[in-house]
Amino acid sequence: MDYTLYMARRRFFVDRVRNGQAEITGENAHHLTRVLRVEAGQKFEISDNHRAWLASVETARKDLVRFQVIEELAAAPELPDVTLYLALIKFDRFEWAVEKATELGVARIVPVEASRSEQGLFAGAQKRVERWRRIAREASEQSRRLREPEVGFAVRLTEALRAGATHRIWLDEQPGAKPLLQAFSPRAGDSAALLIGPEGGWTDAERQQFEAAGWVAASLGPTVLRAETAACAALAVLAQMWADHDRKP
Repeated sequence: MDYTLYMARRRFFVDRVRNGQAEITGENAHHLTRVLRVEAGQKFEISDNHRAWLASVETARKDLVRFQVIEELAAAPELPDVTLYLALIKFDRFEWAVEKATELGVARIVPVEASRSEQGLFAGAQKRVERWRRIAREASEQSRRLREPEVGFAVRLTEALRAGATHRIWLDEQPGAKPLLQAFSPRAGDSAALLIGPEGGWTDAERQQFEAAGWVAASLGPTVLRAETAACAALAVLAQMWADHDRKP
């Protein structure tokens, strides 16, 4: 089959595929038809967050887009199981981090209130979760992911520290932390939790909490990065390290 008709197009997420058909309704359908100009007869990839298919648009109306499945697509390699615990920062920058972390393959994004998070961000974050989830969905479609990342409600730092990942890493800008390339050694089936601080960095009391909870400090180098920049850089490093491990004989 000639896949050139749809290879450059984004992937759309559907609730389910049943009897060879799938639907997108409501606001999401409006976005497809009015913004992305989806029309009947076009071919796209669709995913139900578990499997992916090549499908043709059968109906394209303001409130309904219906797909007819053509064939199931081969499973893509699994993305590493990485949860990003990102301290709350100004919401425009947090949204940028959500989008880019999604493109880089993160499995979960959890906003965290740190000591130096600006006052009011924690309460405001609870009202923004649905918006952040829409951003993650659109970024997942654009980057052709099989699954959307989970975007959770904001949590206190003590709750984030109870993460049960195989590798639990917090980034620190102070001298003395090992480079991330040395602090992390992935194996097949491992998971990772990555904790990134707010503007102003971590307090000494928080550093003591991390150490007491068994988290490992890591560094991205001698320069101090913005939180959203550090998130992208760290996720890219982790993804590459996992890929290098998978290629080893």
